[in-house]
Parts: sequence; structure tokens; C-alpha cells
Amino acid sequence: MPSNIRDDERIVIRAVEPADAGHWSALRATLWPEETAGTHLNDVERFFETVPKDIGMMPEEVLVALAVGLDGSRLVGFAELSRRLHAEGCTTSPVGFLEGWYVVPEYRRRGIGRALVAAAETWARNLGCHEFASDALADNRESQAAHASLGFEEVEVIRCFRKKL
Repeated sequence: MPSNIRDDERIVIRAVEPADAGHWSALRATLWPEETAGTHLNDVERFFETVPKDIGMMPEEVLVALAVGLDGSRLVGFAELSRRLHAEGCTTSPVGFLEGWYVVPEYRRRGIGRALVAAAETWARNLGCHEFASDALADNRESQAAHASLGFEEVEVIRCFRKKL
């Protein structure tokens, strides 16, 4: 176990709260570095301002993983969730969808990602979803392995194209 992880810590999974905004935004920037810090902060602010949330909103829900110890807590992971009307390989609608999923590197391989996804599946099931889906870039082997280890089945590989008009 890395030295910066203390024995007194326990992991708590819960819905994101406004007080988590700065930390959640920083973790988003690590997962999606192609976007600016300002874009991430705007997305986080929009999430908290938009009520009610509904099918098609991305994200519709956010779960966070907190490492809670004697001296407080710190956000060490998140899962952004939505419901989509359709997802590749799925036959029901709506489909719970794992839009983004991240655990701080020093906290990986401790079951935190698995706990976030299990809580995400419960969220989707409670909203009437019968399937849960996700995606990853074709060359992201780490994400593919993580999905497979949690029981996801690869259903399709696509190439996306664009043309400037």
C-alpha cells in the first residue's frame, strides 16, 4: 500500500455536494485534460444549478468517493452518470450510462472504482434501467481492462469521423 494512504482511512461513496465542486472539477481536469480548467468549473457549476435533472443531461448524477480519516476527508474518485435513450449493444431504454469514472492513482486497486460502479448501477436500477453501459477510447487498454474486470461486455468498436464544412 502506498505510504500516503493511512490505515485509519475508510472509503465513503455518496452523491456529490456543492462543497465538493473544486475537488471534483480538479479530478475532471485530470481525467479529461483536453478541456480547460474553466470549462470543467463551468460544467460543475451548471450541474449544481440545473434542477430538476432528467434523461439526457450529462451528467445527470455524480457519485464521489471520499477517503475519510481521523483528520478529515478528501475526494479520491468520482463517477459521472446519465441515462441515455440508447446505447450501443443495449436493447432497452433508457440505459444507465457511465459517462466518466476516475480514481486518484494512489487509491487505485483498493476497490474504490468497483464501489463507485456498484453504486452507479444501483442508481440506474432505481430509476428503472435494465442495462448499464459505458465506453472507452479504442486505444485505452487500462480502461478496457477495468471495465472487463467489473463485468462489462465489449459490444462494439467504432471509428468516428468528421469533416469541416
